[in-house]
Amino acid sequence: MATKVVKFGGSSLADANQIQKAAAIIKADPQRRYVVPSAPGKRFSADTKVTDMLYACYALAEQGLSFQAELEAIQARYQDIISGLGMTLSLAEEFAVIAENFRKRAGRDYAASRGEYLNGKVIAAYLGFPFIDAAEVIFFRPNGALDDEKTAATLRKRLEDMPNAVIPGFYGCGADGYVKTFSRGGSDVTGSIVAGAVKADLYENWTDVSGFLVADPRIVEHPAVIRTITYTELRELSYMGASVLHEAAIFPVRSAGIPINIRNTNAPEEPGTMIVPDSTEEELSAYTITGIAGKKNFTSISIHKDMMNSQIGFCRDVLNILAEHRIPLEHMPSSIDSMTVIVDSEHLNGLEEEIRTEIVKAVQPDMLEAEDDIALIAVVGRGMCRTRGVAARIFAALAHARINVRMIDQGSSELNVIVAVKGTDFEQAIRCIYDMFVNSVA
Repeated sequence: MATKVVKFGGSSLADANQIQKAAAIIKADPQRRYVVPSAPGKRFSADTKVTDMLYACYALAEQGLSFQAELEAIQARYQDIISGLGMTLSLAEEFAVIAENFRKRAGRDYAASRGEYLNGKVIAAYLGFPFIDAAEVIFFRPNGALDDEKTAATLRKRLEDMPNAVIPGFYGCGADGYVKTFSRGGSDVTGSIVAGAVKADLYENWTDVSGFLVADPRIVEHPAVIRTITYTELRELSYMGASVLHEAAIFPVRSAGIPINIRNTNAPEEPGTMIVPDSTEEELSAYTITGIAGKKNFTSISIHKDMMNSQIGFCRDVLNILAEHRIPLEHMPSSIDSMTVIVDSEHLNGLEEEIRTEIVKAVQPDMLEAEDDIALIAVVGRGMCRTRGVAARIFAALAHARINVRMIDQGSSELNVIVAVKGTDFEQAIRCIYDMFVNSVA
């Protein structure tokens, strides 16, 4: 039988009603064999996530203050879920253990992980699936990195005779034997690890949106959903600030060639977004582009010198100055007599004048200019390499809105085009590009 690993986010498991929706989804398809739950998220906008409640509770324990009321509030949150599901399950013993470990200062990672641990217990009991503590099957090395070989081998052995199981997300066992959490996208990472270990046919990631969007809905009103996207396109959009899965959350399945399906728990009939291997030959998008993403707050440093191309080591000398100050480079467009380096303004951290002085001393430019408030916009799409005039259409869209392009850069793969504009033009530029490539087609 084919195997699907299903991960549900905090908003999908925030209360009993949401858990019932998730359970119906799981039971609707027998291929959904392994479940990775997050901790309960917000039930409404002013609510507090269980993980945040645990952090606050443990902070009191660290200070030697009473945390009983806060822990009881967390216990009441789970009791509301249990009662709403019509269950007689008791978590009293688990909370007694948590209280004792808080008094022993078990650590913030332990505290944070209990949200997933307890929710896993509840969901396993509701589904009638075995519960597996993630600390027994997911392991970290002394340097904090995932011990992928040990983890995969342990998971495979543990699950080989289990048709179903619930494995809570977000945490595992550190090299010191104590609970350790993932730094980012924790439950997404766990789901990916489980899917890779069991060689799943599909990893379903259930959340509160019906897939990834072509553009940020805070900028573009009702943007189209990306139906299919490759791992490489996903990485490009994620790097440029799109709210998509972090690279750490997709690597285990990407390396195994397992597709990911992003679905909406509140609209399970929607197909969502499929994330597929780069080798997929089928047409991926209804549009020339797949997505648009961008970030603000960059600084450009433009350097001009006649005959720059004949001066050996010119670019190296400039980049060495950035490296010595530990400033990462975002982009470096250049011509025969000039080059521009674009860096995150935050990394400059007041060093701009010092860096300018060092560049002047190192390469004696004829002109050096710095400009703040630069925004970068990435237009990403596998179909761009097969379509003529993509850059021209981007320029036309921006020119029509009287937006000046400060830089344009296209990767050798022709998978993306990056343009730099003034920060004040950022939102309008994204809307213009979206209109050109999506609204004009729709």
